[in-house]
Amino acid sequence: MKLLKLLFLSFTFLIFSCSKKENHSYGFYYWKTRLSLNDTEKKALNQSTLPYLYTRFFDVDKIDSKFQPVGVIIKDKNFETQKKIVPTVFITNRTFLYIKKEETAFLAKSVYLLIQKKIAEYHLSVHNEIQIDCDWTAGTRDDYFKFLRELKKISGKEITCTLRLHQVKDKDQTGIPPVEKVYLMCYSTSSPLENSDKNSILDVNILKSYLSKINEYPIKKIEVALPIYSWGIVTNHLEKHKLINALSQKDLENINFKKISGNTAEVQKDGFYFGHYLNKGFTIKIEEISDDQLKDVVQFLESKIPNFNIIYYQLDSKFVFNQDFNF
Repeated sequence: MKLLKLLFLSFTFLIFSCSKKENHSYGFYYWKTRLSLNDTEKKALNQSTLPYLYTRFFDVDKIDSKFQPVGVIIKDKNFETQKKIVPTVFITNRTFLYIKKEETAFLAKSVYLLIQKKIAEYHLSVHNEIQIDCDWTAGTRDDYFKFLRELKKISGKEITCTLRLHQVKDKDQTGIPPVEKVYLMCYSTSSPLENSDKNSILDVNILKSYLSKINEYPIKKIEVALPIYSWGIVTNHLEKHKLINALSQKDLENINFKKISGNTAEVQKDGFYFGHYLNKGFTIKIEEISDDQLKDVVQFLESKIPNFNIIYYQLDSKFVFNQDFNF
């Protein structure tokens, strides 16, 4: 009898353990040049469970062999939030091509000074972290990693960086960044400008193949960035493509569009659509992410990564309206 009770309790505990849902705190990236929140965005941000807003301050590119800040953030007077701002800077990979040693230190100092200037100018309450976003490669890894070390030395801040899928899969070639925490970008699984029937924002099977050994990645503190954005891929008669951001399936419900598949329509009449002039015969393919896809990714990562937070890309009323973030 005791043995039966013990087996019953063990079985009950096993069922409970398997069915227990892991709760992930979540926050948002803010990736617009103008820092301003409408009511929908304020509500979504206030309901988020992380105390941070990951805010893009500016991009850095190399133009005519000179480092240039691009799209430096500006702030509306009415912007306010109780969240701590995490300054985030995107740097193009080509910025680190053929960079000299003294230029690395100059770049790190320039990036830090511009961040500090914007913090002071807009009276922002910031977290003790700077996040760098760069799609570094095997050819730029050493100089990019030097930059990260230099930025940490100059700023005294916690320096973190993004981690793309190929940088996980090919870690022996792309190297391991000198940081204690990375943000795994679970999107951009392929190029939207290629002819493909796959969803370029997120193909879960591709993601799983790239992250099959993420549990072996040397940096143990990994946060997860998930996509909630959408877009339309327009293809012209010459098979050239361009993106129109924030389109959804509902946008295909137009008398001048003819549905040719579940997520693709053909323009039937020349005209302006979504702020762009499109000719008859152009096609529009919608790519968006479902809750089921996000749940699939989260469940997969729960078996690989312990105790991760989720940061959704991005905070925009077009993407956060009626969205369920409790994965």
